[in-house]
Amino acid sequence: MAFEDLLQDAVIQKYLHELVGDRGMPVAASPPEGEVTDEELAQKLDLELNNVRRALFILYENELASYRRLRDEDSGWLTYLWTFNYDHIQTNLLEAMSSLSVYLSKRHDFELQNEFYLCETCALRFNFKDALDQSFVCPTCNSKLGIMNNSKLLDSMKNRLDNLQDQVAIVAMNL
Repeated sequence: MAFEDLLQDAVIQKYLHELVGDRGMPVAASPPEGEVTDEELAQKLDLELNNVRRALFILYENELASYRRLRDEDSGWLTYLWTFNYDHIQTNLLEAMSSLSVYLSKRHDFELQNEFYLCETCALRFNFKDALDQSFVCPTCNSKLGIMNNSKLLDSMKNRLDNLQDQVAIVAMNL
């Protein structure tokens, strides 16, 4: 997929937004050609330098940007020259989606295999063991704990998991 097309993809945009947030999105969504300093990027995008540096570091951690350092001979100051490389973005996205899928699957199994109790007053939830330890009484407000029907939660998790697995398959096909 061409670089420009990649940045137009809604899923890729959402992934970048999840990584860098609102303040870093201008940095991630409009990478310049070649090398650029963080100061140049901040000036060009009219952003605070700290927000640009934060976004660059997050992109670096996710192998979407790299840098090289130059030391000024006179002052000894370091200058970082940044380069953007989104070649691995789809692989990174696939890994993140797969990890989320595994987490949701484990969480779904945990919800399915356990019984939960709820304090209607405090909205605190306890598994059976913890509720039993508390004699089925809320430790915060002393209200009686009632059994919680988590079928809607299980259905929602299952739907989200199925949807996510479909999306993983689509991203995997595009690699």
